[in-house]
Amino acid sequence: MPSPSQNQHPDQGTSSADAASNHHLSRQLTLRDLVLSQVLTVVGSSWVGLAAGLGHAQTLVWLFAFAVFYAPMSVAVYFLNREMPLEGGLYVWARRSFGDTVGFLTAWNIWAYGLSSIATILFQIPSEFAFMIGPRAAWVPESHTTVFLGLAVLLAALALSAIRGLALGKWIHNVSGASMIAAFALLIFAPFWAMAHHVPLHFTPFELHLPHRDPVSLALIGQTLFAASGLEYIAIMAGEAKSPARDIGRSVLIATPIIIVMFVFGTASVLAFHEVTGVPINYIAPIPQTLRLAFGSSTFGNLVARVVILLLQIRILGASSYLFTGVSRLPMAAGWDHLIPEWFSRLHPRYRTPTNSILVATLIVAALIVLGSAGVHATTAFNLLNNASNEFYVLAYLVMFSIPVIGLKLLRHQIPTWAIVICAVGFIFSVLIFALSAYPFDGSSKLLTFATEIIGTTLLVNLIGYAFYRTRSLRHNPSKMPSS
Repeated sequence: MPSPSQNQHPDQGTSSADAASNHHLSRQLTLRDLVLSQVLTVVGSSWVGLAAGLGHAQTLVWLFAFAVFYAPMSVAVYFLNREMPLEGGLYVWARRSFGDTVGFLTAWNIWAYGLSSIATILFQIPSEFAFMIGPRAAWVPESHTTVFLGLAVLLAALALSAIRGLALGKWIHNVSGASMIAAFALLIFAPFWAMAHHVPLHFTPFELHLPHRDPVSLALIGQTLFAASGLEYIAIMAGEAKSPARDIGRSVLIATPIIIVMFVFGTASVLAFHEVTGVPINYIAPIPQTLRLAFGSSTFGNLVARVVILLLQIRILGASSYLFTGVSRLPMAAGWDHLIPEWFSRLHPRYRTPTNSILVATLIVAALIVLGSAGVHATTAFNLLNNASNEFYVLAYLVMFSIPVIGLKLLRHQIPTWAIVICAVGFIFSVLIFALSAYPFDGSSKLLTFATEIIGTTLLVNLIGYAFYRTRSLRHNPSKMPSS
């Protein structure tokens, strides 16, 4: 019996797997690299602050999130990658299962999410750098010349690293993933240090309470449900893993308990110190804030806080590099399948990386950074795109969870029934996450206005993608044009 990877949609032509093999992509990623990349992409520093906003319901909500979203995501990635360990990951899985249009729009949404996330991450670096240095660096975020020069250097470094490929990039990702683990280790250690110094701390990572029944708690639950997303992103680079069919699934199994401990214990630490001090949670930088509360403003406390901020800065740069790698690979894979111009698939003669795709990604991120500070209306547009970025990603997840349930019949026969049921649960809760992501969790925005802007931006971006796809499709297939 042929594998699902050998069965193509009638109009697909050459497969991504064949193209990847023919272009001899450099296989750099080992199991260790994949595990650290999973930690890097899933664990963000702000999530523990958002979850702590739920109070002592945080553990129950985290367990619920892992049961109804993270577990289905893990199952889907494990089985889909096992059957289709191909460069392009979810894009290829969607295209093989539902055809060119769905495959293209899936890649488009992941691409839009990645580009807007990179711009947002880079945009935050000057402020976080000033926070790390202290009051004498407060001028940095206010100096447009300094900010743009600094971000230009960082963006150029990301592009050059992407051109060099994963021979270099994997070490950036490994160091960044290890930095995130180290930062969380300090965060989790802080309550034990405080209790050893007789601080009356209520550190309860295993306490189970129901969340409050109010709109803000509901919005925070939606944010927490989606916090553990990102496991499938590494599959985009499956053609560059040494043993993708085996190691990507194994990396999910190894990284999962590490991620659970980081989220649950890290959130409990944030909650404990904010309860004992009465200080409101900083949703943007909860870890540095918590460690300053834990260790005080002494020389030692300031040193610990600055070290952690540095570790988080390293993680931020690594996450940018990781996202950048993914957004450069998706157009390459789509170019192999002739869904976009093959110009995007041209590889560097030595490093075998998609230089033209990297160039386009660099220019778009640069444009987004300029948009984010080019005036009130431009900044509003940038913020709308950033707020809608999670919705782009949720749409891709809806497709992923649909594949085991209603995708290729041959593929479904390769997946156990229990796994299909779990993926169906993931689909249902992804719909809920899509709805909750259009709700302002901070309670400061008007619900109807915020929701309309988020859903409208998501729809507009997808209409642009579909128009681009249809225009190119009709141009290359004149027979599909409607007759007059």
